[in-house]
Amino acid sequence: MDVYERITRNATEVVTEAEGRELAEDPEGKRAYVGYEPSGVLHIGHMLTATKLMDLQEAGFEVTVLLADVHAYLNDKGTFEEIRETAERMKAQFLAYGLDEERTEFVYGSEFQFDREYVLDLHALELETTLSRAERAMAEIKSGDSVTVSQAVYPLMQALDIVYLDVDLAIGGMEQRKVHMLARDVLPKIGEDAPTCLHTPLIADLDTGVGKMSASEGVSISMEDSTADIEGKVNGAFCPPTRDPEPDDAGRERENPVLQIFEYHVFPRYDTVVVERPDEYGGDLTYGDYESLAADLESGELHPADAKGALATYLDELIAPGRAKLRDAASDA
Repeated sequence: MDVYERITRNATEVVTEAEGRELAEDPEGKRAYVGYEPSGVLHIGHMLTATKLMDLQEAGFEVTVLLADVHAYLNDKGTFEEIRETAERMKAQFLAYGLDEERTEFVYGSEFQFDREYVLDLHALELETTLSRAERAMAEIKSGDSVTVSQAVYPLMQALDIVYLDVDLAIGGMEQRKVHMLARDVLPKIGEDAPTCLHTPLIADLDTGVGKMSASEGVSISMEDSTADIEGKVNGAFCPPTRDPEPDDAGRERENPVLQIFEYHVFPRYDTVVVERPDEYGGDLTYGDYESLAADLESGELHPADAKGALATYLDELIAPGRAKLRDAASDA
């Protein structure tokens, strides 16, 4: 796998491909970042972008994780004191999940976002941005039904963070795409470069395969889950014997979340995946890549129930170190 393939593995898009290839030509010492609102517990969305950060570290990038305490405050996620406490717990979980501590810098937004120069640059971006454009950028990441003034400022701060963190590559899930496109449009208007952006996929709803997995709207997977929780959630997941399920009764597109988790979470972390089966059902199956597993599911060689059993085992193994960190934090409280 060459450097560009490593950087873009399991990414939905790079904006732009030419910029991504230029970074791949000399990745050593380049900087990538993801910003996270401190929520206390890593869920499967955090884990997906964290896995991409690991790819980038293997390619030679330095990684910055922005613990976005000011953003969380603007998005009505608690007091600064509460947000700081949850951010510290998240930091420990990220490292437990597998980020290289030597090549990962954790930064709080409040360390630089109150500086006079930052605030003046933010006001300059406000002069260049309509309220409707800011509202569109926040559509998929805001809390609440309507956009507040604080939330309208939020995406402009994200754009400015890219400049002040001095990063070469901005990473986010597809729900961040509108924010990144806003950044590419407005930063050149204040004399800054348009950022190169890489977007990761969204995992579908575990029960239906429709839309985005969300704890607020359905079943999700997080580091709070016990082994039994993970087994129960995965065993109940939507998993037809195909990677292209038929639309649901309302005509909405469906994904196979079991296959998605294998592709985006398990295979990037394991060289081989073993699906254990009794000898009477053909014995164990061993896969060295996602495509082989998906093909066997579609051919009938791999039963969905066996695929789910293996997925629960590997997910639990990935989550166990972070779950231990949460347990330690609770005992120290």
